[in-house]
Amino acid sequence: MNENVYINIIVAIFLLFGTILSFLSAIGLIRLPDVYSRSHAVSKSASLGVLCTLFGAFLFFLLTDGYFSIRLILGIFFVFLTSPVVSHLLNRAAYHSKVELTKETVQDDLKEFLEGE
Repeated sequence: MNENVYINIIVAIFLLFGTILSFLSAIGLIRLPDVYSRSHAVSKSASLGVLCTLFGAFLFFLLTDGYFSIRLILGIFFVFLTSPVVSHLLNRAAYHSKVELTKETVQDDLKEFLEGE
């Protein structure tokens, strides 16, 4: 086997894994009951899916063409940095706006800390 075949297999694994994670994120967005669990599903799996897809593209260009793409590195860095922060802030804003938790929610950890506000 040629080394390009191995490179293509590794890149395809990253791209397939990223696609599967993004698809699972979309399913979680549709199926989960409230804004908090939906946001959790989207922020975790979608950001990991995008990171795997971008890393697969980075590996492809690096290993086949010898092209080190700083744009892909910056994309990976900014997705890794901003996705959890945005998810946290959206959940916090929803909580401050008094968006109801589902009836299945067992514990509200923020209630005791934010009662005075």
